[in-house]
Amino acid sequence: MQNYDKTTNFATAMSKKKTFYRYNPVTENYERVYPSRKEKMWAVARQTTIGAVIGAGLFMLAYYLVDFPRERELVAANEKLEAQFSTLNRRSDEALAVMRDLAARDNNFYRVVMQAEPLSDAARYAGLERQRNYEALDSMTDLSLVRTVSDKLDLLDNMVYHQIKSFDFLKSQAATMSDRISHIPAIQPISSKFLKTMASGYGYRHDPIYGTSKFHAGMDFSAAIGTPVYATGDGTVKVAGWESGYGNSIDIDHGFNYLTRYAHLSEILVKPGQAVKRGDLIGKVGNTGKSTGPHLHYEVRHRGEPQNPVNYYFMDLTPEQYDEMIRQAENAGHVMD
Repeated sequence: MQNYDKTTNFATAMSKKKTFYRYNPVTENYERVYPSRKEKMWAVARQTTIGAVIGAGLFMLAYYLVDFPRERELVAANEKLEAQFSTLNRRSDEALAVMRDLAARDNNFYRVVMQAEPLSDAARYAGLERQRNYEALDSMTDLSLVRTVSDKLDLLDNMVYHQIKSFDFLKSQAATMSDRISHIPAIQPISSKFLKTMASGYGYRHDPIYGTSKFHAGMDFSAAIGTPVYATGDGTVKVAGWESGYGNSIDIDHGFNYLTRYAHLSEILVKPGQAVKRGDLIGKVGNTGKSTGPHLHYEVRHRGEPQNPVNYYFMDLTPEQYDEMIRQAENAGHVMD
């Protein structure tokens, strides 16, 4: 009984083993083969590799061809973020342009008026450096726009802070300088209602007579002959008469290192040494001297150096009118004298 059980168990174990056959074309029969352990392992490895390759191929095919809902949501969210960052980037550029213009006016006019030294770039941008919390962004990919906007906002915050500090300083200076303010050129020499157009602004322009590029040290206001011309600040008439190239002209010394010039006049209504107040009638528009048409050539000089007159109309121009004046001055490409 015990021997029978052992024989049966052995037969059962043998029946569980896989049997391999190979067709022999010579004998036209299937002959049993006995693969080695190495051949068996190679067969298993081959089948596993083939299965893995097929599985990977199916996964990649599904990944690129099948649009999963979650993936669609992520793509839409990413596109929305990119649009928002682009808008922020554009708005930060616009804000920085305004601040740079304000900083230029602060140095070139407000601080000049108060006889204060211009605020250097080193002082204006002091303390501006990348913060440590942005270092994490630098190590991440596809976030160059985020870093750019972050840098611009840092710069804008710094500029606003130092501009506020500068205005606080100028405010304290202005409280003790009311007399100086009355002498600073601060209005247009011709009333806006009489102006035909801005003939030319400050800077390099095309000379209508010589046909060359030349530096225009003032602004040309086109107006009819006889249009009233007013003093733009309190002062004393220094010159009132004919000047070569300028025709009939008036120079007013305002003190505090300021001087204004009014040229090509048809009439001069003041005399050298005469004291004038801001808004006093001093002459009339003409076409005398080196001139190609009726207009007033107006200059502002500080310490003998020409200034852009467009920065000296702050008492009679609204912000909108000032912007329009800037636009006209920049678009005027030739001079009339």
